[in-house]
Amino acid sequence: MRFKGKLTKWHADKAFGFIAPNDVVSQVFIHQSAFANSNRIPQISDIITFSITKDKAGRYCACDATFLGEKFKKKQPKKINPYPIYLSLIFLATVMITFTLGYLPQKLMSLYIGLSFLTFLSYAVDKSKAQRGAWRIQESTLHILALIGGWPGAALAQQIIRHKSSKNTFKNVFWSTVIINLALLFWLYSSSGMQYLQLLA
Repeated sequence: MRFKGKLTKWHADKAFGFIAPNDVVSQVFIHQSAFANSNRIPQISDIITFSITKDKAGRYCACDATFLGEKFKKKQPKKINPYPIYLSLIFLATVMITFTLGYLPQKLMSLYIGLSFLTFLSYAVDKSKAQRGAWRIQESTLHILALIGGWPGAALAQQIIRHKSSKNTFKNVFWSTVIINLALLFWLYSSSGMQYLQLLA
């Protein structure tokens, strides 16, 4: 069943607000992710058409929301892109193999594995916060974790738990951090970077 109401409150910094449905006294919570049109920024007094669902805590909230004049299209389930998963697993496997063969310092291997786990966990926590409407982890923090070595965990999290996998601007910055990190890794094995690699031995 579809409902219609007016957006009475909107917290842009936390990406959530409340709708006053027509002919209903209580207000309905709505998160940014509930909007079908992710490119439009909600404004106070916008007329919203929506459905009702329950969050993980059993509270009622809006879903499948559209702005006045937009047609509602049922969202198709997001498909997992296997290539980032393959890339991440192959990279981590290569890191462990090269360490075993003595080509990679233990500190560098531990850095990649430890940061990948931490980054994956950060994505999971951020998704949980988004679903609860709580204070989010900044995107810049997630990008920094990826840049310094946690990108395999980030790539896995984007596909496995389906978080930060549809926002193109975020993905563009993320893959830039991957390229920079790999470039720095290759530089460490060059003649000019070898002296710094030896510091990790």
